[in-house]
Amino acid sequence: MGKTITVLGCTGSIGVQSLDVARRLNYKVAAMAAGGANLSLFEQQIREFKPEIVAVFDKKAADDLKVAIADTPTTVVSGNEGVCEVAGFYKSDVVLNSIVGIAGLLPTLSAIEANKNIALANKETLVTGGSIVMNAARKHGVTIYPVDSEHSAIFQCLQGVPDHAVKGIILTASGGPFFNFKRSELKNVTPAQALKHPNWSMGRKITIDSATLMNKGLEVIEAVHLFGVSAADIDVVVHRQSIIHSAVELVDGGIIAQLGLPDMHLPIQYALTYPNRFKCEEKRLSLTEIGKLTFEKPDIKTFVCLKTCIDAITRGGLKPAAANGANEAAVALFLDGKIGFLDIGELVAQATENQKVCEGHSVDDILAADLSAREFVYSKAKLN
Repeated sequence: MGKTITVLGCTGSIGVQSLDVARRLNYKVAAMAAGGANLSLFEQQIREFKPEIVAVFDKKAADDLKVAIADTPTTVVSGNEGVCEVAGFYKSDVVLNSIVGIAGLLPTLSAIEANKNIALANKETLVTGGSIVMNAARKHGVTIYPVDSEHSAIFQCLQGVPDHAVKGIILTASGGPFFNFKRSELKNVTPAQALKHPNWSMGRKITIDSATLMNKGLEVIEAVHLFGVSAADIDVVVHRQSIIHSAVELVDGGIIAQLGLPDMHLPIQYALTYPNRFKCEEKRLSLTEIGKLTFEKPDIKTFVCLKTCIDAITRGGLKPAAANGANEAAVALFLDGKIGFLDIGELVAQATENQKVCEGHSVDDILAADLSAREFVYSKAKLN
């Protein structure tokens, strides 16, 4: 045991559960980062885990935190630079990144450049900068362990399977709260309705992404980079029970699936302990209690975000970054009541199409494409 970790995004859903795992495994948390929206919780976490350094993205919140924990030896840094500094903290063995959105990209790259293995819960890192991130990981001899339940499931299913034996990936989706709804039924959906996920307890942004199926589209892009497959090799299947977290189809016709209750502690723990497995205290799956498992095709005509993401990664370049940036902006507008639910998918599709294909690109290009897509969404939203 005795591993030392850094946790980015400590006060979010995955961050809190990651600290649960660290507590259970008696791992040392040497460094932490949070956005600053829940400063009281972050202070409690700091006092419990006693990290050497912490970062708060919001500078005013960082100043408030310095006052609140002045009686501790913990150093407080701020801003994007501070989060990147924490991500590369020299004493950690593994950096668990659960920051929400493209804000997680630069900290991931900072951790890789510091030769830290990554437990990745920030899918936008690979959605926006997949080629750059994976190339950097190879250059620095860093391993990226997926934390998303679907990608963790695929990773687990691939253990011991030769590369040439894989025919494709089956990526499961819950279908969200509006499964089988038609467009006419979605026109007047409220944020409160969209935030009621049937199976998972998650943060607000990812819950809306699940409702639009954007989350599954982002996961398709992430899987392309993580597992070296094409979008055509990935079959998205709606599985309402969220028991099969994903599966791998083999060339001989066999399918290997990973099953479990919808709980994130197991994939978090596996990413931190790989290749070892340790007892997880969460409730065990009983197949007889579940009774039956169902599988259906997603409705990409109604939930256009999934198709947009598949098209984006197929065409490549900066289109995935544009799709992600447009979605982050549109989701925020929807949660603020400024656009409708169906507007999210339409704006993401338009902004992605508006982005020119650019094969060779840098981090600066990615950030520029992200900003351009957001500005496109804001401009269109004002016209509606």
